[in-house]
Amino acid sequence: MTQRIHPISCTVLTADKERSEHGESRPESNLSEALVSMGNLRHNLDCIRSITGPRCRVMGIVKANAYGHGAPQVTAALEEKGIRDFGVANIHEAIELKKAHPMHAESRLLAFAAPLPQHIGLYLKHGVEMTVCDQTTIFAAEAAAAAGGSTLRVQLKVDTGMGRLGVTCQEAALLLETIDRSQHLELAGIYTHFAESHEPDGFTAHQLEQFLQVTGAYESATGKTVLKHAANSSAVVLKPEAHLDMVRPGILLYGCHPVDDMPLQIPVRPVMQFQTRVIFVKEVAAGTTVSYNRTWAAPGPRRIATLSAGYADGFHRTLSNRSKVSINGRLFDQVGTVTMDQMMIDLGDDRDVKPGDTAILFGWQGPTAGEQAIQAGTISYELLCSVSRRVRRIYV
Repeated sequence: MTQRIHPISCTVLTADKERSEHGESRPESNLSEALVSMGNLRHNLDCIRSITGPRCRVMGIVKANAYGHGAPQVTAALEEKGIRDFGVANIHEAIELKKAHPMHAESRLLAFAAPLPQHIGLYLKHGVEMTVCDQTTIFAAEAAAAAGGSTLRVQLKVDTGMGRLGVTCQEAALLLETIDRSQHLELAGIYTHFAESHEPDGFTAHQLEQFLQVTGAYESATGKTVLKHAANSSAVVLKPEAHLDMVRPGILLYGCHPVDDMPLQIPVRPVMQFQTRVIFVKEVAAGTTVSYNRTWAAPGPRRIATLSAGYADGFHRTLSNRSKVSINGRLFDQVGTVTMDQMMIDLGDDRDVKPGDTAILFGWQGPTAGEQAIQAGTISYELLCSVSRRVRRIYV
């Protein structure tokens, strides 16, 4: 069975005006591409700001190549909208971004990972804010900064219950005192991360209470005011008391919901549309099997389309026989095992689909990344990040 879908409004440049990430005209021969809508990105930022208000800073989360969307391009677009705080996973992502995009003079870049000692010099060299979680790292950072006669900006991460990185609440005061005594370290912020912010009460409320006790005690004891941040995408919408001085929206910025089957009441739009081409169409008889391991057999005479994308492009193998794609505004079932470079689609008796047609795997005109993620048994974050480098990004 097929069904008609209604596309979400999005401005897309015509082929003769589209440009790739390298600036050249878009060739018509692209087999798989990811359209990245800067208009939708700006819209999503406006939605977030409408919730947080003008006094709360927004950190643009551009780790993992901006969730597959292109960190240099996304960073540039957000800077044009006044964003000056950015977060990446580690120092290597930070260096890659700074080399690819000359950031605004006032922009600040925080690497979330706890650093290895041999990497501390890179933070100093490239002007990246460093996360600290323990005394050993603080001492090593102070020594490295002193040796270079410079100052290193650091942010203390407090583990209030995520169980991943961070100092315990009980030990945080000692580390903050050590940073304040250091002559070559500057405390740029204190932050934590919620483990289940889609549930704003209960454990999330407990985490926020623990965090505010740490930051409140520090500010009271020192008379200083420090940048405090905790809210990720769900908390931006569901827990306004966690907005504090800055919020860190990631998946929401890219137009997906943190929990795919629990959409938030915020009208964000998909920023990425992942699409490919029909490269072959054939007719098969009833009982004909399709793809590896013969997991699907035609229940009757069928037209089968082969698409030029597979799991190496980012369409998960776990979506085999469980997903739909959009071609010419209609939804069709994907059938058979998704292979490395191709997949097959059951067109039924449709006679309109032909080689060269565009097939939308997810985006604003087809199934959403969240809908596909539910079928794949994963989350939209993973699908976006999985769109591989051989899929050409087109910025529209």
